[in-house]
Amino acid sequence: MKLLIQIARILTGLVFAFSGFVKGIDPMGTAFKLGDYFSAFRFGFLDDFTLPLSLLLCVVEFVTGMMLLSGALLKPASWMAAIFMAIFTPLTLILAIWNPVSDCGCFGDAIVLTNWQTFFKNVIIIIPVVFVFITRNDETGVMPVKAGLNFTLAFIFLFLLFMRINLAYLPVIDFRPYSIGTNIAEGMAVPNDAVPDKYDIRFIYEKDGVQQEFTLENYPADDTLWKFIDQKSVLISKGYEPPIHGFTLMTEQGVDMTEQVTRQNGDVMLMVARRLDESDRDGLMKGYSLGIELQKRGTDFHILTATSPAEAGPLVTGFSTLYADEITLKTIIRSDPGFVLLHNGTVAAKWSYHNLPDPEKFMDGDLNALALRSRIVAENRLIAICAVMSVLLAVALTLPFRMKKTIENNR
Repeated sequence: MKLLIQIARILTGLVFAFSGFVKGIDPMGTAFKLGDYFSAFRFGFLDDFTLPLSLLLCVVEFVTGMMLLSGALLKPASWMAAIFMAIFTPLTLILAIWNPVSDCGCFGDAIVLTNWQTFFKNVIIIIPVVFVFITRNDETGVMPVKAGLNFTLAFIFLFLLFMRINLAYLPVIDFRPYSIGTNIAEGMAVPNDAVPDKYDIRFIYEKDGVQQEFTLENYPADDTLWKFIDQKSVLISKGYEPPIHGFTLMTEQGVDMTEQVTRQNGDVMLMVARRLDESDRDGLMKGYSLGIELQKRGTDFHILTATSPAEAGPLVTGFSTLYADEITLKTIIRSDPGFVLLHNGTVAAKWSYHNLPDPEKFMDGDLNALALRSRIVAENRLIAICAVMSVLLAVALTLPFRMKKTIENNR
């Protein structure tokens, strides 16, 4: 029985910790997803709280999972897991039925699930959660209250720090289709043998005041007494969709520059500012300074924005400005503004405005060498974060049993 209890706690803890961790890698993405839900359910008044709620959701999931894994404050953790599942299981059923947002976002961009897949996943997870809740009074592998509180506070502090780093310096792991090393043109390509979308197409005709539906096989093409009224199409199955879709860059005059930018040889720097009037002022100034220096060097520099040309006018004077869909810009990079270096159409580096190198660094020589140094810094940051969290988890997992052994030896 005790073995089953431990297995249930470990399974539940792993699911919650993993879910919170992958959301915490990209808390801004989780905030965007919450905004989609608020829009779908007409809770627009909560839009200003999407980021705080995202941070809270990530922390609650991750810390609940770590508490269950380590035995820290097990009873509160059991209650938190049970309440969480009691709220989100029926909610995911509603989402599956009505489908207001296609991707639940429960595992961030790391694992994309449909709403029905999410609901059935929750139905499976709720089984060990209920078992954990029922056996919450079992003291096997449970930390003393004081030690559990200390470790819980440590989990919260380190995870908040982890999310702060991801917000300031971009996600330490990029699960989106515009990650470093991706060739944008190749990501947009559709194979010749790709399966297209399949639709059930119906035609509505009227004759003698009576309307009737027809298919492509039996519609009355030769009977002139039938009058066409309407047509409706229902998606039966989704065909192949390339990893990168909806990526279109237009000039103010409506000229499509996508091919020119993504297939250009050499270096191209993109400053992504979703809404220029909302983008960080200091970040924009850094971008303008960089743009001036790169233009002197002869490197192409484009501002990408979803701001209308009329509103963007005075904020982009003197720079090449291309207009794109706001959702696409959010997907490309989370920082606002953010900076993407392309080399022969491949994403070579990405920077937040917080860690954008000084313009002088871009003038010293090879931009690819600068991009490589930036990647090394990001990789070292990820290694350090994972090492700290792994040590903390290892200590937390063994501490309850070492304390129990010490207590038994002192009796």
